[in-house]
Amino acid sequence: MGYCTIQDIENIIAQALTSATTNSLDPATPGDLLTIGKSLDTNLVTEAIVNSYILYADTEINATLSALYKVPLEQKIDLETVLYSAIDAYNEYIVLEEPWPLNPGDSVILTDGTVTENHVINEAISPDVYSTVTPISYHFPIGTRIVRVKYPDPIPLVSARMAAANIYDKYYVSEASPDTSNFGKYIREQARALLNNILNGRTILHGHHRVGGSRFWNPTLDAQYGLPKGTEGSKDSDQLAKG
Repeated sequence: MGYCTIQDIENIIAQALTSATTNSLDPATPGDLLTIGKSLDTNLVTEAIVNSYILYADTEINATLSALYKVPLEQKIDLETVLYSAIDAYNEYIVLEEPWPLNPGDSVILTDGTVTENHVINEAISPDVYSTVTPISYHFPIGTRIVRVKYPDPIPLVSARMAAANIYDKYYVSEASPDTSNFGKYIREQARALLNNILNGRTILHGHHRVGGSRFWNPTLDAQYGLPKGTEGSKDSDQLAKG
């Protein structure tokens, strides 16, 4: 699993790559009208393709943050509650006692101490009732522990924006001129701005292992590459020696 989910991609990407029909392989099977225009066209952008682009985005994120943090990053539990209503043949939704900040795309773990299932939140039916992308197969009783696991903010958003921008530019404007879109450029710039906030220290990934030679300076300042003739546009070494 990458830093974001397919649900995150569907929430960000423009409707030009969504399907206007049901994704069912059987045309006689009725589809969910609420998903029309909101889910990716699986004939064009398959699940395997989306996962590949998430991997590419995560690779870029890991390379960018490798000087400051141990990568790959790990998921952490940031929210815990329990089921208020049992999941059985009459109820397939996650029902909580009071509203909690669960959002579409969030990864949750349900466990009663014996059986554990991982699910992704699909949508909020009401402030305290949530549906999942895949059906919950086990009948969890009241009091079942529910925990939300996630990568540190804003990593999932950065990954989703990078992947969505690259998918959109490849499949929607690849035959156009120019071969990149304003939409793709915009969300790509947003992702890079969030990464720069981490690199500049404005955003801290709490609970994740920092790397570096010292507590008090940037590890990249420990040493530098050899520059015998200076850098382009600067004085050479002989001029520097003369002052």
